[in-house]
Amino acid sequence: MRAVEIAASEFKARCLAILDEVQRTGEEVTILNRGRPVARLVPAVPRGGRTPQETLRGTVRVRGDILGPVLPPDA
Repeated sequence: MRAVEIAASEFKARCLAILDEVQRTGEEVTILNRGRPVARLVPAVPRGGRTPQETLRGTVRVRGDILGPVLPPDA
């Protein structure tokens, strides 16, 4: 994945097109102000189409009573 850097003035002029490109390609865009990075634009959903929560779904198993006290009452 190549690094994409864009001046803030160009981002302002082409904002919607850049948003579409980030969504389509999954590439991250760094926005520069006077040559210095000020923001990063990243896709909301990774390229595989699954969010981190979807990736982890079904991987946690609950053991024991999760609603009861952690310590015994006489502790």
